[in-house]
Amino acid sequence: MTPSRHIVAIRVDAVDLDAAARVISDWARHAESKYVCAANVHMAMEARDRPAFRAIVNGADLIVPDGMPLVWMLRLLGLRRATRVRGPDLMLALCREAEAARLPIGLYGSTEETLRDLAGALRERFPDLEIAYQHAPPFRPLTPEEDRAATREIRASGARILFVGLGCPKQEAWMAGHRDRLPLAQVGVGAAFDIHGGRLPACPKVLESAGLEWLFRLSQEPGRLWRRYARHNPRFVAACLRQLVADRDASE
Repeated sequence: MTPSRHIVAIRVDAVDLDAAARVISDWARHAESKYVCAANVHMAMEARDRPAFRAIVNGADLIVPDGMPLVWMLRLLGLRRATRVRGPDLMLALCREAEAARLPIGLYGSTEETLRDLAGALRERFPDLEIAYQHAPPFRPLTPEEDRAATREIRASGARILFVGLGCPKQEAWMAGHRDRLPLAQVGVGAAFDIHGGRLPACPKVLESAGLEWLFRLSQEPGRLWRRYARHNPRFVAACLRQLVADRDASE
């Protein structure tokens, strides 16, 4: 069983990249209906603020530590070997597994242009990878008829791993709502579509390891991200400090 800890409001599983890819690809081989969340500060704080979303995240079959602050908290809470599993890295690892095992994949989210570039980049990197499905839904709630049609198309495609790039919290809600309707592993990968599709630059490794990817992202998209970071980051630090103090007091 994968060790885990609750951080602020969500469960985070201390799984490394290779183990996560193996588990998910095994689910895919057996056509199991599962969904995977890549947890970061934004997700943790959205879950803290919204009980319904908290239930969605904690109902996931695997919650990998995408953000370095969550990795640091796992280590401070006793899981000292915890490592980061970034959504973009997990996507590539799973594409590698899918190519080797002949598992078709699907892409759901973003825009038609991004999906076109993403699919081209993936085929160049993984020549034998089968991309059985790709769809960019409209930027509005789907009608019931549209949702049923998309679900039928995904099932008919034979995809066994579906990468979902709708952004948090929309992608997590979508995956939870479709888990029992799709016989495959759904993986929420957030900005991975834009990064691998060439729409966003990859964060330098030195900033990643220092936990400063948020600062790099802010420099790339200040108008979209500054409110999120200004609202969530200080509250996350305060919540973690309270949790660590409470954990220390409970152990004494």
